[in-house]
Amino acid sequence: MKRENNAVLVATIGFAGKSAQNFFDLLKSAEVRTVLDIRLNNTSQLAGFAKKQDLPYFLEQLCGAAYVEMPELAPEPDLLKRYQAKQLKWDDFTAEYVELIAKRRVESTLDVDLFRSACLLCSEHLPHRCHRRLAIEYLNAQWNGRMTITHLS
Repeated sequence: MKRENNAVLVATIGFAGKSAQNFFDLLKSAEVRTVLDIRLNNTSQLAGFAKKQDLPYFLEQLCGAAYVEMPELAPEPDLLKRYQAKQLKWDDFTAEYVELIAKRRVESTLDVDLFRSACLLCSEHLPHRCHRRLAIEYLNAQWNGRMTITHLS
């Protein structure tokens, strides 16, 4: 990622709907140096090439990138379960998730520099209805718009 005006360039990506080649090519093309895993369930066999156990190796070997697990940006299990079971509409999930990360005070406990040339990882193919978009927009608002955000798809 090219640097613009001292902005912190950060991306987001979901692995679902992508081949391993497409996923790692997107990260390489964006010059991602660190993948920040904000998934709640990152050890499932459904994660395929993006399983927590394998991803650090693939990132290092294929992209020269580091892997950081970031559970403080993952939703609570009950919140995710209620949304997936369609007990919560997207707007309600959004409000509860943003309230959760605000309560965790993530903007105070995380360092903005960790996000420099980084990419938030979740499973959803597109960011529109994914907590990775909510997380990065929340942090960007808290950090006075210091980040330039790109959604890799």
